[in-house]
Amino acid sequence: MLSSLIPAALSRLCLVASLLMMLSPAAQARSLLRDAGMEHGLNMMAQPLLVAAGLPANRTKVLVINDMSMNAFVVDSSHIFVNAGLILKARNAAELQAVFAHEIAHIANGHFSRRRLNAQSSRTVTGIGIALALAAGVGTNNAEVAAGLAAGAAGAAHSAFLAHTRAEEASADQSGMRYMARSGIDPRAMSQLLDHFEAQEAMSSVRRNPYTYSHPLSRDRKRAVADYAARLPDQDYDNTTADYWFGRAQGKLSAYLRSPGYTANRLAAGDDSDAALIQRSVAALVTPDYTAAQRYAAMLTARSPDDPYFHDLAGWVELESGRVDAAIAAYARAAELAPYEPLILAGYGRALMARNTAASRTQAREVLETARARDPFNARLLRDLATAYASEGENGMASVTTAERLALTGDLASAHVHAQRALGQLPTGSPGWNRAQDIARAAQSAGKRR
Repeated sequence: MLSSLIPAALSRLCLVASLLMMLSPAAQARSLLRDAGMEHGLNMMAQPLLVAAGLPANRTKVLVINDMSMNAFVVDSSHIFVNAGLILKARNAAELQAVFAHEIAHIANGHFSRRRLNAQSSRTVTGIGIALALAAGVGTNNAEVAAGLAAGAAGAAHSAFLAHTRAEEASADQSGMRYMARSGIDPRAMSQLLDHFEAQEAMSSVRRNPYTYSHPLSRDRKRAVADYAARLPDQDYDNTTADYWFGRAQGKLSAYLRSPGYTANRLAAGDDSDAALIQRSVAALVTPDYTAAQRYAAMLTARSPDDPYFHDLAGWVELESGRVDAAIAAYARAAELAPYEPLILAGYGRALMARNTAASRTQAREVLETARARDPFNARLLRDLATAYASEGENGMASVTTAERLALTGDLASAHVHAQRALGQLPTGSPGWNRAQDIARAAQSAGKRR
């Protein structure tokens, strides 16, 4: 069943990539920031809101775009895209959950399907590309499509979108606040969040954050949100659990993106909370100070030996420090605790490849294939899997996997070369051959459109 689904998905990705060729270099430079622990923390914050909206708790995932501007959006029912800058700007879990609640309301209210029709009615290729892109290309390490939207790639069609989305945004605010109240989250955090966007309204239309194009003006939204919040019944809100996950996710992201000095200056000397130790470990890794990074990661795993994401962090630290056997052991424990987490499996496979023995390469291929089955749009994973195939003499599979990775990153010319190579190496009609043919056809079609 998997093999029958993947070619269609890759075809959509290749079509999307052809649209990306039209984007500015700045737009194409953005990427997704993938990390198992960070994504888990964000998803834990989103899950109660999904339940409150009547949606499956585990179907919709939060993904982070490496962009320091403030933006968030959905274009399908399976993913919420949030810029790193918005996560770092949030002052507490409730503010970030207000973002999630708003975007979840778009899903629950069916706005995605209507936006897709709006995109088609805009009569621009960009509008159609938005729907195609984020429906299929969200798991890659290169999210140019999401970046294209965030960078205003839909600018030519924005007036057509606004005629529809302003009413949708207002209803999403109200629905989102209801979800927050049902989840025990203070709905007034929605108003606090909008404080961050007010400054955008004073900027010229040339410099304005794209968030403000498809969302109602902050003053109008704040007034409506405040009026609605005043009508909600008073209650006590305890968001302790969400604040814990927020601290872990935001802290890890901040320590990775910001300088080690910035992290050190904002942590109290005696703070040994989980979030603080995560930040200290990542900041030390970035420095690099591998001894300190290992020490803080070891403190986390000793404190919570059944937390797979602490072992995942330990594996990352050990692998970066060149302690391959220790990295394998850490990732193996993480995978044992979270056997269905593809980002952990990807790290485990990468560590096994680093051991570079015949047995470890074979095991790595098996682990990476499992990870790919759960997250087929992870470009770094595909690179590692292609290397594993090549090391075992499976050159055809290495070629098609490389073609997939290149297609995901928008390099269709190179993807076409590797797809053609795979077609000459794989049995006609095999799953790998079909995948290669799909990429080759999509690349040819994209070349004609250019």
